[in-house]
Amino acid sequence: MSDVIEAAVKALNDKMGSDGFDGAAKFVIEGEGNIVIDKDGARAADDDTDVTLSADADTFESILSGDLDPTAAFMSGRLSVDGDMGMAMKLGSVLA
Repeated sequence: MSDVIEAAVKALNDKMGSDGFDGAAKFVIEGEGNIVIDKDGARAADDDTDVTLSADADTFESILSGDLDPTAAFMSGRLSVDGDMGMAMKLGSVLA
């Protein structure tokens, strides 16, 4: 697992706490790997999910740190969404 994926998994689990996520979403970090978040938390995986969000490592790190709003990243084309847009919107509370 890359250092970027490892750090992102830890950051996502810290943000979610023990609640997990009500649904299933995958983050594809270009050149690094994939992260799945669901009711069990975040982990490096490539499972089928309701929605897939793709971005480069810099964009994803900016979103996780709070420097970049996920909606702004999507609107500017830095973050792409494939699948259930409603589920993607629910992720906003996890990433905030």
